[in-house]
Amino acid sequence: MHDKTGESVGRLIEEFLTDRATRKPSPHTLAAYRRDLTTVALLTGPGEATPLPLDQVPVTALSPRVMRAAFARFAAPRAAASVHRAWSTWNSFFSFLVAEGVVPGNPMPAVGRPRAPLPRPKPLRGEDTPEELLAAVAREQGRQRDPWPERDLAVLALALCAGLRLSELLALRVASVTGRAGERRVDVAGKGGRPRTVPIEAGLDRVLVGYLDSRRRRFGARSVRPDSPLLVDRRGEPLRRGGLQYLVESCYRRAGIGDRVPRGARLHALRHTFATRLAEDGASAAEIMRLLGHASLASSQTYIEVTAGQQRAAVASNRTNRVLAGLVGPV
Repeated sequence: MHDKTGESVGRLIEEFLTDRATRKPSPHTLAAYRRDLTTVALLTGPGEATPLPLDQVPVTALSPRVMRAAFARFAAPRAAASVHRAWSTWNSFFSFLVAEGVVPGNPMPAVGRPRAPLPRPKPLRGEDTPEELLAAVAREQGRQRDPWPERDLAVLALALCAGLRLSELLALRVASVTGRAGERRVDVAGKGGRPRTVPIEAGLDRVLVGYLDSRRRRFGARSVRPDSPLLVDRRGEPLRRGGLQYLVESCYRRAGIGDRVPRGARLHALRHTFATRLAEDGASAAEIMRLLGHASLASSQTYIEVTAGQQRAAVASNRTNRVLAGLVGPV
């Protein structure tokens, strides 16, 4: 391997992204890596100077002092979560360079980073909203150009009853649903390459069987071979990211619940609903962690904390409590 210590930052960023691409991240993740690396790298020059092109910035210039200054400038107009994400990207980048023998050490431990707050769960609003959504989608509506309620119901049920992410839904194969009757499960290719198995109950099992039967009628028996994608569009082609998002949005509109879907959640609101109901019914953080494929227990704990807050709010809304507070006055 030739000496890379004189290589430009721009060239090494491309090598790092090529290395990451072999791990099959989503296009959005790769785009975020590139954006974080190039944005901070352009801030490594003198404060008021016009930034040098990245193919003219030597990697040897990225000392701890330079990186601290660049991150201070990067952080000024941005939220803590964005700074935390960029720090993690640069930490991975320097770890790659150390492993390749390009730099002797990683300067990022000398660069401060904010604590990223865990995102708050965003389940569907309304006690009976999930049931209303499923019932509405199960009905074939004449207004649809090519109604396929069996497929639409299978998508929503997998998200609501198995807590799958968008990328996990798209990665499913027909053979991902395994086990004998009464012991069905779905094998999931989880985030970060972490596989997991989620048990599925009789209701979801029947929904999936009904969907695959309808698919055989539409496209023939060869369309449901074990290695075929589990979810397909109305032409029998693998369902893609945009198509899946549009499908879920259209289901919300058909059910008339668009105002009960938290802003910015959309399909993810179904996964959050699954986890929130687990917590409401007494599941532990460890159980939620396993079923949702979280990397840390802290992510799962947020659902339990939110549920506890909802329970307290419900108790506080009891009119007897309000009357009692009026009788005794403030503490």
